[in-house]
Amino acid sequence: MAGNSFGTIFRVSTFGESHGKAIGGVIDGCPSGIELNLTEIQSDLDRRKPGQSAIVTQRKEPDEVEFFSGIFEGKTTGTPIGFAIHNTNQKSQDYGHIKDSYRPSHADYVYDQKYGFRDYRGGGRSSARETASRVVAGAIAKQFLKNVTIQAYVSQVGDMRLNKGYKELDLSLTESNAVRCPDPEVALKMEEYIKSIKKEGDTIGGVITCVAKNVPIGLGEPVFDKLHAELGKAMLSINAVKGFEYGSGFEGVKMKGSDHNDQFNSDGSTKTNFSGGIQGGISNGMDIYFNVAFKPVATVIQGYETIDKEGNKVQAQGKGRHDPCVVPRAVPIVEAMTALVLADYALINRTIKL
Repeated sequence: MAGNSFGTIFRVSTFGESHGKAIGGVIDGCPSGIELNLTEIQSDLDRRKPGQSAIVTQRKEPDEVEFFSGIFEGKTTGTPIGFAIHNTNQKSQDYGHIKDSYRPSHADYVYDQKYGFRDYRGGGRSSARETASRVVAGAIAKQFLKNVTIQAYVSQVGDMRLNKGYKELDLSLTESNAVRCPDPEVALKMEEYIKSIKKEGDTIGGVITCVAKNVPIGLGEPVFDKLHAELGKAMLSINAVKGFEYGSGFEGVKMKGSDHNDQFNSDGSTKTNFSGGIQGGISNGMDIYFNVAFKPVATVIQGYETIDKEGNKVQAQGKGRHDPCVVPRAVPIVEAMTALVLADYALINRTIKL
């Protein structure tokens, strides 16, 4: 199986399955001498872990990361950083009903067709549990980036959305509620809505907005390695993501060029930021902001029709512990993938200047 690594210089390779003994990864290319706050790394993992509230999957995992290499006396050594997160609360019997059939809109069918074999317990390698390894790597990338701040939050659940831009919000309130929406009133409504969807045995999608501030000018290349293209790739690699837009995004098509153009200030900054902090594929020093759309989780706790391995129509029933809405737990994943892209491009920029 290919495609288990991400990045060029700051590169992470992940391993493991949802119901295996552990998941983990190896981070290569991380510079030496970075003083790591291991508590902050674990804190990001805690934000992603299951069982943290009534509106997420009730799988109980401590998700404690264990490092094996690449760190000495609290600092990175420049050698590969190996780590693992042990799985302790698998209930593989919850998946016996799909051993010989395929869940609609899951990777089950294409996985089986491509590889001729699949680990049906929780989706195996295609499970979103793999993203915990990305959060570890992204947390280290954040500490490498130092002055760059990356903040993501839930801006929409179903058709319930925030009507304020990130500059109008107090993003410090994001972690004050289970939904991770920085508007407490809207967050409460979103939470009640997710609970009602869960009672129906159904799921709902949403949108995560991410903002990266203090990104230096010059990250990204003007042709194939555009910064926004790599951010798009990073976001679309996350389970359940169906869309990515940066800056003015799709709303920009409604504007005239004379209104959409970001006019310069004398210091090179711009009066507006419809470009989303990226022009010609290169960061321009303004805030980078984008939206990531997540589909409803495919596993619904309802009866449904599907096919078995022989192509016969069969009836099935969703079982197990699943998120009724994935976006609250995906906030740290979006931040992590953003950090990995920015750290990698920052190191590429260093080599170009040399």
